[in-house]
Amino acid sequence: MFSKDNLIEDESVITSSQSLITMHWPSDYETQVHPGTFFSSEYERSKLLADNIAQQAASEGFPIITVYPGVIYGPGKVTAGNIVLRLISERFNGRLPGYAGSGYDRHSFSHVDDVVQGHIAALNKGRPGERYLITGENASFKQVFDIAAVITKTKRPLFHIPLWLIEAYGWISILVSRITGKLPLISPPAVEVLRHQWAYSCDKAKVELGYTPRSLKDGLSEVMPWLKNQGYISF
Repeated sequence: MFSKDNLIEDESVITSSQSLITMHWPSDYETQVHPGTFFSSEYERSKLLADNIAQQAASEGFPIITVYPGVIYGPGKVTAGNIVLRLISERFNGRLPGYAGSGYDRHSFSHVDDVVQGHIAALNKGRPGERYLITGENASFKQVFDIAAVITKTKRPLFHIPLWLIEAYGWISILVSRITGKLPLISPPAVEVLRHQWAYSCDKAKVELGYTPRSLKDGLSEVMPWLKNQGYISF
């Protein structure tokens, strides 16, 4: 907890989440406040609690800059938290033969390296008390699968799998994980995220921080060979 007894003199960057920014007025994203009435996951709830503390401290004069990454993807552990690589892995290993959901979802995909650079830029150029979305290209998971297919020269899925069925698969994965001790392949909270629209603009970060996120195609062009080299997928 921030207090005058442990006053922060230098700027500090707090990492929050895009899910805390509502989308009623796209021209002014960073002023939006999470209503706190519904949460797609406990992760989102915990992020709101932390964000409220940070914004209160910023209003009291603490030099805090808050950044809000999008759906982060990139090289790293392929867990339910790394949902892009997890779903791609499930797709290429035959456990997810179709598109996840209707294909009308929208998410703002942030490559992990861009998120790192966004944090550094916020620390060096950000204004205390300000909030910055360090998101990326807005797209659907259908587009993720389609781009991955083009990059790997493989076939695109031919059908859509309803989210209720993927959620049931998630619950089965949790039961299996309790028996085997291994992490679940996909979790129900991760599926819940797919039911919502998470499209955002990072124009403020581009203008004030010089933030330049890569396109989804460029990001996946790096990720797909990495997944193959690590033995997660084959193509």
